[in-house]
Amino acid sequence: MSATTVVPARAAWSAVVRAGEQLTLTDLHGNQAVDFLVYDAHDTAVRYSAADTVHAQGNIFLTTGSVLMSNEHTPLMTVTEDTCGRHDTVGGACSKESNTLRYGHHTWSQHACVDNFLAEGARYGLGKRDLVSNINWYMNVPVEKDGTLGIVDGISAPGLRVTLHAGTDVLVLVSNCPQINNPCNGFEPTAVKMTISEAAV
Repeated sequence: MSATTVVPARAAWSAVVRAGEQLTLTDLHGNQAVDFLVYDAHDTAVRYSAADTVHAQGNIFLTTGSVLMSNEHTPLMTVTEDTCGRHDTVGGACSKESNTLRYGHHTWSQHACVDNFLAEGARYGLGKRDLVSNINWYMNVPVEKDGTLGIVDGISAPGLRVTLHAGTDVLVLVSNCPQINNPCNGFEPTAVKMTISEAAV
C-alpha cells in the first residue's frame, strides 16, 4: 500500500510518516527545490537539527546513507536512495524579509517558504518559534573555499527522487519552494510528488 500526492508549484504539504514507512520525494519536472522540516510526531520539541546532522556525518550535503538527526542527537529519518546526488542543509528557507533584503522591496508580496511552513505547521499547533534551519532537497548551494555560499542552477532533472526511511513516527512539513528570484527552481516553480509507502523488504 502507498499514498501519493502531487504537490502543486508553490504549495505546502505535510504528513505523519510512521516508523518503518518510507517517504519518496520525486522532482517531476527538474530543478525544483523542496524545503523540508521533520519533527518527532509525538513530541514536536524534538525536531530536525542541521547542526547535529552535519556533525554526525561530517558533511554539509545530504545523500544516500545520511541520517537526519534531532536536536537531542537521535535519528529521525535516513536517506536510503538518492538519484540526484546531493542536497543542501545550509541555504535556509526563503521569506518575505530575505526576499526584500536580497532582491528589493518589490518582492515583498511574493509568497515564500516561511509562509508555507507557518500555514502548514499551524495545523499541528506549530508556530514561528518551531521553525528551525531546514533541508532543501534538490537545491544546489555550493560552498566556496572562502566560505561564501552560492544559490545556483540545480543539478536535478525530471524524475529524480530521494527516499527517506522513518526510524520513528515523524511529522514532515514541506514547502514546494515558490522562489522566482534566484535559480533554485529554474525561475519557474513546478510540482513535485510525495509518496508514503511500506519500506522495501
